[in-house]
Amino acid sequence: MRVMLKATMDTDKANEALTSGKMPQLLQETMEHLRPEAAYFGPEGGCRTCYLVFDMTDSSQLPPVSETFFTQLNAKVEIFPVMNADDLHKGLSQLH
Repeated sequence: MRVMLKATMDTDKANEALTSGKMPQLLQETMEHLRPEAAYFGPEGGCRTCYLVFDMTDSSQLPPVSETFFTQLNAKVEIFPVMNADDLHKGLSQLH
């Protein structure tokens, strides 16, 4: 299932990861692990935030997907199902 992960990072922990040089490594490892079809980074609500869209094949993936954000960046993490336009069209066509 296609899902979106939204991680809103704690400013102090993210600053610490940046100044120690750890941030690029954390993000690279996450990208290699998840292989997202899309990845966006920017400020939201005054905090560093990332959005990753990837395929989650089993709910048991939740801990390894989210723990780095929780433990290393004290992030607020949300993961929810999403659709692209083709998925939406397919779903809507099944309503008839």
